[in-house]
Amino acid sequence: MPAHPWLQLIAAALSLLAANIMAGSATADPIEEFYKAKSIRMIIGYGVGGGYDLYGRAAAEFLGRFVPGKPTIVPQNMPTGGSFIAAKYMYEAAPRDGTVLGVLAQTLALDAVMQPDKLGINLTEMPYVGRMTTSVEMGHGLPNAKFATFEDARNREIVAGASGGSSPAYLLPAALNAFAGAKFKIVSGYAGVNEITLAAERGEVELISSAGLPVVMAKHPEWIKERKIPILYGASLKRHPLIPHVPTLGELGLDEERKAILRAIAGSGEFGRSVNTTPGVPPARLAALRKAFQDMVRDPEFLAAMAQRRMIIEPAGGEELDEIARATSKTPHALLDKIAALIKK
Repeated sequence: MPAHPWLQLIAAALSLLAANIMAGSATADPIEEFYKAKSIRMIIGYGVGGGYDLYGRAAAEFLGRFVPGKPTIVPQNMPTGGSFIAAKYMYEAAPRDGTVLGVLAQTLALDAVMQPDKLGINLTEMPYVGRMTTSVEMGHGLPNAKFATFEDARNREIVAGASGGSSPAYLLPAALNAFAGAKFKIVSGYAGVNEITLAAERGEVELISSAGLPVVMAKHPEWIKERKIPILYGASLKRHPLIPHVPTLGELGLDEERKAILRAIAGSGEFGRSVNTTPGVPPARLAALRKAFQDMVRDPEFLAAMAQRRMIIEPAGGEELDEIARATSKTPHALLDKIAALIKK
């Protein structure tokens, strides 16, 4: 007996619905499906208010808009040991699925090859997602400082505030003591540049030993443009156009060997304020995160917001930074040993 017409209509509708569901499943973006309704953590290896924090929170604010599925990105500060606690967490304990990102010390590539046993991190296994800006780390005083040039640091003791580990805030003055004849007295233990700056305002220290040029420009542009503060050195391979009067680390070395060591340390500025992820992230998700990052740093709304906040943007792709990390991992051991000896003191 032929089926009743309304039964035929129901069967046809069900067949059409099933076909649509199957087609939707076949064409659904697996990256979008994964990130939909998820959150990503942005681990920031320094305290609130410093350069790493400012750039990390800016990335957390905007990046999720460009990731398929539009996940929420939540910043989380982990300010201990010059970001090494954060790096260890990401390397050893964090989920390896693309839901954890990090803004870590720009010297981490060098630190990891200098202290492989202590840190236990292979940075070439922690892919970079992208860089927001390079960062010339400067050693500077406040406007009322009682020193003016690096020669003053060679002639008298200057108290330098530093964070822990072999972070730039410790490594830079220690290296300049060893290889450039400086007389910095290093007081470590501060969580980051914000705390060191407060300590300088209280008179506990004289030198903010590692302040990123982009952050100083964001907070106190007149300090740079009107040369209101003494800047003793810049950790870069060449002088930055904003501070052409400030010598680079390499220029300050006492001989060619010591200049080479200081240049190796200064090269970390290429990493600047970058975003890493954990080892083992599936390649398709890593590619999606990298594309989202590049979309973000080209986005007019993002660029307008950064300009309003006076934050410098000098971006680079994750693949380029991975290549620099691999090159850093091949730094000659004789040179690494000299740098590592500073940290062991």
